Amino acid sequence: MHFIDEAAITVRAGDGGRGCSSFRREKFVPRGGPDGGNGGNGGSVLLKVSPHLSTLLDFRYKRIFKAKRGQHGMGKKMHGKNASDLVIPVPPGTLVYDDETGVLLADLTKPEATLVAASGGRGGRGNAVFVSSIRQAPDRADPGKPGGERRLRLSLKLIANIGLVGLPNAGKSTLLSRISRARPKIADYPFTTLSPVLGVVLHRDEEFVVADLPGLIEGAHLGAGLGHRFLKHAERTEGLVHVLDASHPPEKIAEAFRIVHDEMERFRPAIARRPTLLAFNKTDLTGARESGEKARALLNFPEGDAYYISAATGRGIQALLDGLLKLRKTRASDAG
Repeated sequence: MHFIDEAAITVRAGDGGRGCSSFRREKFVPRGGPDGGNGGNGGSVLLKVSPHLSTLLDFRYKRIFKAKRGQHGMGKKMHGKNASDLVIPVPPGTLVYDDETGVLLADLTKPEATLVAASGGRGGRGNAVFVSSIRQAPDRADPGKPGGERRLRLSLKLIANIGLVGLPNAGKSTLLSRISRARPKIADYPFTTLSPVLGVVLHRDEEFVVADLPGLIEGAHLGAGLGHRFLKHAERTEGLVHVLDASHPPEKIAEAFRIVHDEMERFRPAIARRPTLLAFNKTDLTGARESGEKARALLNFPEGDAYYISAATGRGIQALLDGLLKLRKTRASDAG
């Protein structure tokens, strides 16, 4: 399945039905009283969060959404039927912008959260409504009001508790596949992960969502590499795990951390300030743990927030997961 996190769509609500101008027909009464019914209301277009979606892929193939118009009014005071609303499902984390003004209309994160993207037109009034003591036989009837129309820009920011960040080929995908049932594509070359992948982790009877976020390179905040396609998905996380390839010399490992941290800082400082754990990966290789320990010292990173793991063999994974639970609890107590 392709991961699509940007889309532009046009939504058109239904017009209101026409009111009816009609007169009662009875034997020996050529022009009876007015009995025209009202037109029905047009359907509105709604965007509604569906927990079963995780991408905006459907909007690649369909970009115009139209609700139906209301039924026209009829004689014998029969009112037109209101049209049903058109409900468009979107994934949790969808930001909805007015494409013309750029104004943010809604941030749809919670299950069943709904936005009225375009309101249906009101049905016109039939001539029976206009009867008065002065006008006993009005022939006036209103046309239905037009439905609203809008061009929208949709932008998806994944909702994950923890984000895995790091340079390409640091081992994020292997780590996610180790701690969850997610099965991202894994290979020994940069940019294997071209889109975020979510995995549900169950550890010590607690469940949380971890996102494997595509690797960064220098200039990502300007759009280089996968650029903004990665960075925006880190904005909703409670904390980050910075995965580092410990098979390199300590100076190179420390530089890898600084590149990613600086890119996040330039894109959105709040992301760089997220609670962060370091996961020095590939410590099953000779000398890798020692390189990781020296790199931690170079970075002056707290020793208690650094973990030495092997995503390939499982070494150190349980300790890292315990660290994630601790991070989440600390974050929750700070928020409370």
